Amino acid sequence: MRADSPGPPFALRARVYFEDTDAGGIVYYVNYLKFMERARTELVRSLGFDQSVLQRENIIFVVHSVSARYHAPARLDDELVISAAVSELKRASIRFVQQIHRADGTLLCEGEVLVACVSGDRYKPRTIPAALAEAFAASRQETRDTEQGVVDSAS
Repeated sequence: MRADSPGPPFALRARVYFEDTDAGGIVYYVNYLKFMERARTELVRSLGFDQSVLQRENIIFVVHSVSARYHAPARLDDELVISAAVSELKRASIRFVQQIHRADGTLLCEGEVLVACVSGDRYKPRTIPAALAEAFAASRQETRDTEQGVVDSAS
């Protein structure tokens, strides 16, 4: 069961390793998408679902589309905070908004990812299982409540 008190969007901490950087010593642009993927995977795990179990149940999630905006470079050894929040939940898809900040709070990258739920054997759209959809919906509501609390406290 989910906690009654709302919290901030899910966040994952990660470190920039040499393998993440390009010849200029900054994180290669496509690696931000890898960091975002890890945060979404860990969000699913935090909701009580294991992707390997879902896969055995013939449920997989595939990226349909992605957009990203880069604001500042991450560098070797930087600690990153990668957030993932559900912004839209439909019958067979989930839209996530994500941000990557340096641990000092500097916004490095933000993006939006549309993920489709498909059958693992035929790659055809399928309904997101009810328990998982409910968990995503609760996560989405917690994020809204938290954002509303920030707005309310600022007024």
